[in-house]
Amino acid sequence: MEERLLVYNQDMPKPKIIHKDYSVCSCNYQFRLPLELEVLIPNDDPVRLLNVFVEGMELTDLYQTYGKIKKSQASPRQLFKIVIYAAMNRIYSSRDIECSCRRDINFMYLLEGKPAPDHATIARFISLHLSQCSKKTLAEVTALLKDLGEISGVHIFIDGTKIESAANRYTFVWKKAVTKLQKRLCEKIAVLVEELELLYGIRLIFNGRKFGLRTLKKIRKKLYAIKKEEGIIFVHGCGRRKSRLQRSIETLEGYMEKLKEYTKKIYNCGDRNSYSKTDPDATFMRMKEDHMMNGQLKPAYNLQHGVDSEYITWLDVTQRPTDTRTLIPFLKDMEEHLSFRYRDIVADAGYESEENYLYMEENGQIAFIKPNNYEKSKTRKYKKDIGQMENMTYDEEKDCYLCRNGKEIGWICDRKTKTATGYIRTTSIYRCDDCKGCPHKTECIKGNNCKTPMEDRMKTLQVSKTMKQKRQEDLERITSDYGIQLRMNRSIQAEGSFANVKEDMGFRRYAYRGIENVTAQSVILAIAHNINKYHNKIQADKTGRHLFDLKESA
Repeated sequence: MEERLLVYNQDMPKPKIIHKDYSVCSCNYQFRLPLELEVLIPNDDPVRLLNVFVEGMELTDLYQTYGKIKKSQASPRQLFKIVIYAAMNRIYSSRDIECSCRRDINFMYLLEGKPAPDHATIARFISLHLSQCSKKTLAEVTALLKDLGEISGVHIFIDGTKIESAANRYTFVWKKAVTKLQKRLCEKIAVLVEELELLYGIRLIFNGRKFGLRTLKKIRKKLYAIKKEEGIIFVHGCGRRKSRLQRSIETLEGYMEKLKEYTKKIYNCGDRNSYSKTDPDATFMRMKEDHMMNGQLKPAYNLQHGVDSEYITWLDVTQRPTDTRTLIPFLKDMEEHLSFRYRDIVADAGYESEENYLYMEENGQIAFIKPNNYEKSKTRKYKKDIGQMENMTYDEEKDCYLCRNGKEIGWICDRKTKTATGYIRTTSIYRCDDCKGCPHKTECIKGNNCKTPMEDRMKTLQVSKTMKQKRQEDLERITSDYGIQLRMNRSIQAEGSFANVKEDMGFRRYAYRGIENVTAQSVILAIAHNINKYHNKIQADKTGRHLFDLKESA
């Protein structure tokens, strides 16, 4: 039997693969695949849910970014489905998406018979079209989830994370360093202008002020006029001696170019301390992912998520490395785009500030923010610290604090300070005038770097009465049963959304540059996260659940 098979195999004609069309040599394998590939997609596949969900959206703002749509190519709705489904499957490169459109039947199902778009078309769709209406598209998704009853519309959990930019890591520009260089350059320009006044009789008024580019251009124009009058010819190259006028003009033009460069860099920084040369919108921030283990700064964006019922209902991309000053712009932006307003705002200690408390109160919203000293105040060391204001007795009638020794720390004055956002904060100053001979002085007065001797120092407190009142009201809310449940859900839902994006979806670094393109890519990730979450809830029969219940202790 083996001999017969061997003879049969030797007698079989070997195909000659010389044609560019390989199907010619496939013999009977041309019709092995089913003609209708849709039957191969399971009925409970997430791609079917995505298709139905996106078909229920209008996407009017997305279509308005197009001047003309060709019928022979994939429509904006189909491209939108493709980039969302690619993010659901950890595919972010436009070339990988193009390859999937040619090989994956799920992507072919979304294309509905249209030819696969090339990588340039996909990249232009994100950077030129979706970037113009990304937040409006996310608002439409949130409205659809609200109509489905999947989000509560009452409480929102806010948190932030830093994601690295596509910029090069060592292309930093520091505002402080550029400002110093600009100051030194202005001093050099002042010396040069004084020399030009003596050498060429140029009359300028200089009283120690900075010279602008307009003044320097006038000086250059006068120098060129002198060159034309005297008929001086500029020379270049080795072995040729430059005239004094040529050296002066070249020095002045070099200073002008540097002044332009420094002015532009400071303008690009704005109110930031740094930016990247290859992505001016990115700010250098300290990242948790430190591959060199030396705490270096990387160009990144601060991504803010607002989560409701495990769905990302709103997001914002900021250039600030901290979260405190991002809350009010986040709430304003969300209120502008969404058709409803959240009542309960739940956030961690990084968002606590007097300005944030007052804004939410004026806006009719309730703050559930953990105070900055909440965890620290529960420690034994903090409770035994007699120098803390919280551990002293306050007399409302006299407006003073009583220390451990029974001395009064009375009010002296109120000091007003303006924050970086323009908010004016009033701080009350309290001081004790009789601290000499106190046995608790070393425990009460802290700070070993003060130049004043300990025996001459007096206890001083700086108290913001508004902040103290709002923090106490907030503390009562977050320690209630409802507040505890919200804080537990914040740690599960808000931080869980970042865990899903970074770990499950494998997204660690943006692929596009510029804050608009970064926002568009963040919206794609958020919608992909929402579709995956909706699919999992449907399959597990957990739709319509908004909060996790507290576990009762035994």
